[in-house]
Amino acid sequence: MTVMADRKPRMTVDEFEELAAAAPETVRLELVGGRIGQRKMADGDHGAIIMWLVRQCMAHRPDLDLDTMQGLRIERYRTGRARPDGSLAPVAHFAGQGEWAEPDGVLMTVEVTSYDADTGPRDRVEKPAAYAEAGIPVYLLIDRDSHLTTVHSAPDVLKGVYRHRDVTPFGDRVALPEPVGFAFETEIFKEYVR
Repeated sequence: MTVMADRKPRMTVDEFEELAAAAPETVRLELVGGRIGQRKMADGDHGAIIMWLVRQCMAHRPDLDLDTMQGLRIERYRTGRARPDGSLAPVAHFAGQGEWAEPDGVLMTVEVTSYDADTGPRDRVEKPAAYAEAGIPVYLLIDRDSHLTTVHSAPDVLKGVYRHRDVTPFGDRVALPEPVGFAFETEIFKEYVR
């Protein structure tokens, strides 16, 4: 993700949405923490992890969809725009909502780290703060750099932080708290790291 040097937005949300709508399909733009950024397209291992998670969600919670395309309005007053690698919500929750949906009703967001310089600040700092501030109950981070899975839960909306953070090495079982409420093994993640 290419990021501007400071946190002051360089454009309005309307301007950002217009730019994002006109971007080619190979470019994914976000506005997080007042900064516009471009995410690199995911590699095959990243995609394999996401598809594996989609199957896990379908098996454990057939009443929910793990949407891998939906953009979300995040951050206080909804001035940010993020494209999580996955957003877990009731089946067809995003139908009719357009490119940028409100996060209300989203039970969990998922990010899988990419091998780029901005993964640290984006996925480990900016995204958890934005998702907590938006009131999303669970944020699942699959960190391919550190070989760790982190489950953030119990968001404090006013402070923009998650009060609970459970870190599990790849290979161990991960429990997702309510309202998601299922567990899965992470041995397979070892196949998708450098």
